[in-house]
Amino acid sequence: MGTLNIFYVVASILIFISIMTSTLSARLGVPLLLFFLAVGMLAGEEGVMGIQFADYNLANFIGQAALACILLDGGLRTSLHSFRVGLKPAVTLASWGVFATVAVLGVFATWLLGVDWRLGVLMAAIVGSTDAAAVFSLLRHGGVKLNDRVQATLEIESGANDPLAILLVTAMIALNLDPTSQGIGDLVLMLISQIGIGLISGLVAGWALSRLLPKVHLADGMYAILIMSAGMAIFGATNLLGGSGFLAVYLAGVVIGNTKVRATEHVLRVMDSFAWLSQAVLFVVLGLLVKPSSILEVWHYSLLIFLFLLFIARPFAVASSLLPFRFGFREISFISWVGLRGAVPITLAIIPVTMQVPGADLAFNITFGVVILSLLAQGTSIPMMSRLFRVWVPTDNAPKAEHEIWVGDQANITLYEFEVKPGAFAIGRHPQGISSKVNSNDISVFAVVRNERLLSVNDETILKTGDVVWYALRGDYAASIAKIFNNSATQYQKNSEFYGDWLLSPHVLISDLPFYNLATRSLANNNKLSRLPPVASALDVFTVAPQVTGLSGVDDELIERLTAAQNQTIEEFMLGQFSTEPVKGDTVRLNDHWSLIVRDIDNKGRLRGVGLKNLDRDK
Repeated sequence: MGTLNIFYVVASILIFISIMTSTLSARLGVPLLLFFLAVGMLAGEEGVMGIQFADYNLANFIGQAALACILLDGGLRTSLHSFRVGLKPAVTLASWGVFATVAVLGVFATWLLGVDWRLGVLMAAIVGSTDAAAVFSLLRHGGVKLNDRVQATLEIESGANDPLAILLVTAMIALNLDPTSQGIGDLVLMLISQIGIGLISGLVAGWALSRLLPKVHLADGMYAILIMSAGMAIFGATNLLGGSGFLAVYLAGVVIGNTKVRATEHVLRVMDSFAWLSQAVLFVVLGLLVKPSSILEVWHYSLLIFLFLLFIARPFAVASSLLPFRFGFREISFISWVGLRGAVPITLAIIPVTMQVPGADLAFNITFGVVILSLLAQGTSIPMMSRLFRVWVPTDNAPKAEHEIWVGDQANITLYEFEVKPGAFAIGRHPQGISSKVNSNDISVFAVVRNERLLSVNDETILKTGDVVWYALRGDYAASIAKIFNNSATQYQKNSEFYGDWLLSPHVLISDLPFYNLATRSLANNNKLSRLPPVASALDVFTVAPQVTGLSGVDDELIERLTAAQNQTIEEFMLGQFSTEPVKGDTVRLNDHWSLIVRDIDNKGRLRGVGLKNLDRDK
């Protein structure tokens, strides 16, 4: 009995310490998952607490259960919009991309380690797929907003690449133990089974659960437990049928999460806690499992394999997968960089150890080293690299928070939280009349909080810096109101550096723009213009740039492009230049001096705002 209580105390303390490190993680910019690993390693056999834990089977059980929970939560938060812009490239990455990575890395690992090719390829297969836990955590809580195409591609890839990775690991384990046990036909059949059964069971089970949720009436906290238990049942049953349980549980989450009923809000709120707990437990257990001295013995191999993976194998796989979809150089470079490795490779590395594959211990220790290097190098540099490759987008048009209140099984009111930033345009305004663009019948002030106290709103109330306002909104006004609360001179400067100084309506004809008329007369003005900025039908008066007293960079190339498109709207002109589904931040370069940038877009892929940027500002 005493031993059991000691286990309760120690396990709880480890999880408690892991969660508390989140504040330190945010300050240092180090991935929280790395702190979870460090806590486990410090508590392990060679750490401060000296806990001896070498049960690989138990670690494998915990790892798979935790990953299933994380994938379920990730699916619940993946919108169908993400599938619209990222499904095809992500599926290519999750199939050909994994195979290409394993093939190239397998050759290098075999040469570097001087081992049999079967063990070299097994090691490559273990680290060949990206990790859903790391990707979801670092992209959604990393402090930077990526453009939708890049984020969707990375997230769907991480949720869908496990079947092929598991197939390759299983096949290579069999080849290591008995080279005559697996034929090409067996491998193809296994791949079809993994993907086909996983796909069908995930979609069917997700559809069934999405139909069940509106019909059952439970206590609020019970809905998440219902979905969690169902998700684990889907995971286990799909594995028993020979499919990919990871793929099935992720797809089931996507279907359920995109069914908007009263229960899904309760599910999302509680599942977030389940997912964080799963990540903490998973990485702490994996940290307990490893001996730091064993990692240090092969650190040079881990470093060389990681560098080869980062700069050669992953870029080759990404470029060959995404070039057919016309991804740009910057997007390909960033996706190549953010090939995060985490719990999945370590969990896969456990399997050959439990099956006593020769050389499995070496593969496990090298894999652990690669994961630590990946979290350190790639995880900490995501914000910096997103700006370097220009795949980030400003977040000035997002409310601070939103919360759905369900008043019926399929009827809800959405509350949006906005905070008045220093210098924002909202300062000095009455909260009800915050924007002339919003019909008074579509906006209602729910609450105003000042100095952490509820403020009584009357006709004399004006907003001050730091005030928090909750609105109940009807219609798609959240983004435009957020600009009023978030935009200040400083924020405007940041946005103009990204989108340019001019905001244009996508529905204006090229020939109707003042910029077009000035361009066609520019040669007579010595290529130097001094007119008002080319703003046509701006979406919001607060985002219009101030007057600019000089427009340069109008040349023959610009005149020719604008003249050829004079009867097109800006939207038609830009969509004609894109080879992929447009997302915020996409750019059409007019010449070496000017570009049009997608500033706002609706859920159907239609442009709502376009920025005009003078590229000479960046020089």
